[in-house]
Amino acid sequence: MYYSAYHQVDVVNGTGTRCTLFVSGCEHQCRGCYNQKTWRSDAGHFFTEALEKAIIDDLNDPRIRRKGLSLSGGDSLYPANLFAILKLVKRVKTECEGKDIWLWSGYKMAALSPKQKEIIAFVDVFIDGKFEQALADPSLKWRGSSNQVIYYFNR
Repeated sequence: MYYSAYHQVDVVNGTGTRCTLFVSGCEHQCRGCYNQKTWRSDAGHFFTEALEKAIIDDLNDPRIRRKGLSLSGGDSLYPANLFAILKLVKRVKTECEGKDIWLWSGYKMAALSPKQKEIIAFVDVFIDGKFEQALADPSLKWRGSSNQVIYYFNR
């Protein structure tokens, strides 16, 4: 898996102070996407074990209390990303007590593959659906267009 950016401290992509990983790879290629540089699956940097460890360490760092991890992109549920994302979300849930996971994807909840659903089982907040420029609304919280749905799971 490749990623375009990792922010150790982020207060925009979910509630509270968070770590945010922007993965690469997106087949939706939504018109008006603000992050087109992430569409290619090999854009940016290779996701390494060292970065995965750094994310876990950042989430557990007592000096900056982070509420959790946000996964955006690109698309976290892009087929080439599934193995690495599943491994990461499992580690967060087992090694980072009390941290939540937010995940954005252009794939709709009802159309997820079994492997994508396996990842969602570890996610606390899932925002689904492609960005639709005709339905864009800057007043919406956590999503860019009104067709996107926010699922809050009680885990």
